[in-house]
Amino acid sequence: MSHALRPTGWIRPSGYAHGIAAEGSYVAVAGQIGWNARHELESDDFVEQAAQALRNIVAILAEAKASPMHLVRLTWYVIDKQEYLASAPRLGVMYRKIVGPHYPAMTLVEVNSLLEDRAKVEIEATAVVPSSESR
Repeated sequence: MSHALRPTGWIRPSGYAHGIAAEGSYVAVAGQIGWNARHELESDDFVEQAAQALRNIVAILAEAKASPMHLVRLTWYVIDKQEYLASAPRLGVMYRKIVGPHYPAMTLVEVNSLLEDRAKVEIEATAVVPSSESR
């Protein structure tokens, strides 16, 4: 099981946790972009690419007998911070549909580019599956 860390007196963050404490089997997920299982980008829309990257993460977690609730960290790499900010309302709705109401520790980094030319976002994930739920 995991739980969010919030120092006394700190306000509750919106859409992420300051930290997560967890114990169990460590699952590292390589950066995922918005392509499908055939490595094809189906959309140039930022939110659609982020949604597909998150669906990819959920599929990889399932291979480790993990779920989105086991996520302890997401690192988002975006090529345009302003596009991310402008997409925030749609992004929040999409995130809750795919990941649910679970908000792990998150970091957002604006980068110059990603390896795939059309990719607008790449998301790395870390999960911890409690020992009682591990294989």
